[in-house]
Amino acid sequence: MAKKKDTMLKIKLVRSPHGRTQPQHRTLEALGLRKINQIVERPDHPSVLGMIERVKHLIEVE
Repeated sequence: MAKKKDTMLKIKLVRSPHGRTQPQHRTLEALGLRKINQIVERPDHPSVLGMIERVKHLIEVE
């Protein structure tokens, strides 16, 4: 049986975390987003999807 390749999500920070709550700021740091327009790739995993849901108003996902 062939191993399934994990799909990767491209996450881009489009709004500043300045003035947001501490949990939202820490979630962005956990995703690896520090600068506006920075793009990171993360695996399509339930834990990553949960983090995306918490800060969906600050990011874009491809």
